[in-house]
Order: sequence, then structure tokens, then C-alpha cells
Amino acid sequence: MALAHRSCNDDEAWMGRALQLAGQAASAGEVPVGAVVVLDGKEIGAGFNAPISGCDPTAHAEIRALRDAAKRLGNYRLPGATLYVTLEPCTMCVGAIVHSRVSRLVYGAAEPKAGAVESTRQTLDEGHLNWRVETHNGILAHQCSKVISEFFAARRAQIRSRKQSISGKE
Repeated sequence: MALAHRSCNDDEAWMGRALQLAGQAASAGEVPVGAVVVLDGKEIGAGFNAPISGCDPTAHAEIRALRDAAKRLGNYRLPGATLYVTLEPCTMCVGAIVHSRVSRLVYGAAEPKAGAVESTRQTLDEGHLNWRVETHNGILAHQCSKVISEFFAARRAQIRSRKQSISGKE
């Protein structure tokens, strides 16, 4: 069984791939979140945040990775797949994870404002759901948190700089 061969190193390697995708989001001016879908040790889907550039409020990294995987497999259901994402998924993304029948979710950093796995609610633990998802958190959490923190620190600095130049202060 694939689970027997999975190791923490595999999870870290795939989270590293998700971090690369988060970097692509940051380069595009998007909140740096990356996601990758893995099945049988192979990447079958990838995505990074693009709601701003795509004018699409649903273009979260997880949704884009799930769409990519489903298209590649020709099936919207992805049983046996693992979704790696750098940030705890929101309610919308948790719903998509359940509907896509992903078997395993691995994420890096908790999201205290909108995370729907552990932070604001525990959506995957709700008894009425017809699909169970094995969940692991904290994989490369420091690196995943750092990417987000640095992005927002830079954004705040840009805003301060603009305000200063508008007011004539430098």
C-alpha cells in the first residue's frame, strides 16, 4: 500500500514543491500560497493563488491544483490522492477537497483568520460529511509561515512608502 512507503521526507519534498508554487504566486503579486496534488508518488496537479490576476474569487491554490489534477485524470474524483498546500485551507477549499474525494491533506502553516481545518473551525470533522480526509499539519510550517509573513511585510512597506510620497515625506 502506498501509505506504507510514505515518509516524512516525502511530505517535506512535496511541500517544497508547493513552496515553489507559492513563490510563483508572490512573483505575480498574489498571496503566496501553493498547492500540489500527488497520486502514486507523481504530481498530477499544481496551482498557486491567482484570484487577483484571474479576476476569480475561487482561484485559490487548492482549487487550481484540484482542477488541474481532475482535468489530467479526466475525473473530478481523486481518491488515493494527497493534496499538499502551504497554508491551511479555507471553507471553500475544504468543500472542494471533500467533493473531489482527496484521501489525504497535508498543509504547512495554520491560517488563524480563515483556516477551516483547525483554526476557525474543524470542517473535516463534521459528522454529516460523506468523505473522510486524513489530515497532517505543520509540514515545513516555519518556511510556509515565513513566505506569507514576508509577503505581507513587503506589502505593508509599499503602502507606507506610497503614503509618504503622496504626503511629500520621504
